[in-house]
Amino acid sequence: MPRRTSGRRVISCLLKSAIKISNLTPISRASFALSLPNSARVMGDRVMEKRLQEAQLYKEKGNQRYREGKYRDAVSRYHRALLQLRGLDPSLPSPIPNLGPQGPALTPEQENTLHTIQTDCYNNLAACLLQMEPVNYERVKEYSQKVLERQPDNAKALYRAGVAFFHLQDYDQARHYLVAAVSRQPKGERGGLKW
Repeated sequence: MPRRTSGRRVISCLLKSAIKISNLTPISRASFALSLPNSARVMGDRVMEKRLQEAQLYKEKGNQRYREGKYRDAVSRYHRALLQLRGLDPSLPSPIPNLGPQGPALTPEQENTLHTIQTDCYNNLAACLLQMEPVNYERVKEYSQKVLERQPDNAKALYRAGVAFFHLQDYDQARHYLVAAVSRQPKGERGGLKW
């Protein structure tokens, strides 16, 4: 039977070997980082673009399931979209800083696409959860607030946050969000909150 080696031990051995090979001094060891050749960066760009496209497709499939009234399936699709985006958002800290490259930099257009998909998915997740029994108002509140971090004037997220706070019996916050939702409602839709 082959001897099992833990992943941590293998990585440790590989790093020690790399340090020996590159003749790093003790001072430079602290800042040791792997660098990718140019071809690997191009590959990283392609992977990133593919993940953005897959996230968009999952979001669209979630929207279709929502329209069909298949809320659990829609929730699953929105979560899959968010998983595709995990690790791409430059505004979030890296789980392991200074170990290897930080990933390809996003263009402003890609960053906008990423944030739009994230925001739409969180908003749509809140909408789905309000349709499912039993309603998880704590999660509705959490998702709505994630939307409001990026889009503070999003009337639907304000409304959903207000509904969640109401059912969580935080009436002051509920009033705050619901008044804000009504004031930001598009003209011509006042009085008909169909969110």
